[in-house]
Amino acid sequence: MGNMATEIAAFLLTISRWILVSSTVPTDYWKVSSVDGTVIAPATFWSNLWKTCVTDSTGVSNCKEFPSMLALDAYIQVCRGLMIAAVCLGFFGAALALLGMKCTKIGGSETTKARLTVLSGLHYIISGICCMTACSVYARRITTDFFDPLFVAQKFELGAALFIGWAGSVLCILGGLVFCLSLSESSSLFKSGYSLHWLMGTRPTFVSHPRFKKRPNC
Repeated sequence: MGNMATEIAAFLLTISRWILVSSTVPTDYWKVSSVDGTVIAPATFWSNLWKTCVTDSTGVSNCKEFPSMLALDAYIQVCRGLMIAAVCLGFFGAALALLGMKCTKIGGSETTKARLTVLSGLHYIISGICCMTACSVYARRITTDFFDPLFVAQKFELGAALFIGWAGSVLCILGGLVFCLSLSESSSLFKSGYSLHWLMGTRPTFVSHPRFKKRPNC
């Protein structure tokens, strides 16, 4: 019962994380910069993975879509790919978790359910790593340009989307670890040394080592 409750808690944790990561992809404020002064009206410049915009004091935004993918900076292409991979891995991880949880009636035998639970945990862990890497790469580019004295273009600061992505990735990794640990705690296969063969669906091999017998004296 405790193991089932742990799986349910981990599932809810990872689903909430998947929602956070999925909402990070279209969120506007990946990086933001404000301009205040008496000559020009206050304005807010912000960008995400898909467009760059400026919002004036009246709340009206003027946006410009990024050009073709081949004309984008490399770091934006990398972040796009990692975030899309994180969302897809999280979706498949949720599907595997539903099949592998003990409280569901689908998924097959207990052994099959346990394998699906492990695969779900691995999907979530990799998804969290992808999201964390994407947000970190984007944030590093922002901070590098901000502290570069030779960079004369508009300087930006970290936007809210990055913090949402980091929070979602941490929840994802924690949920995946809980899935894997909840299985290892209750499965006797892990305790008896069969975990690798059991997970891969192979049979363990045994090598007999006869005991050394004391040779008779001549």
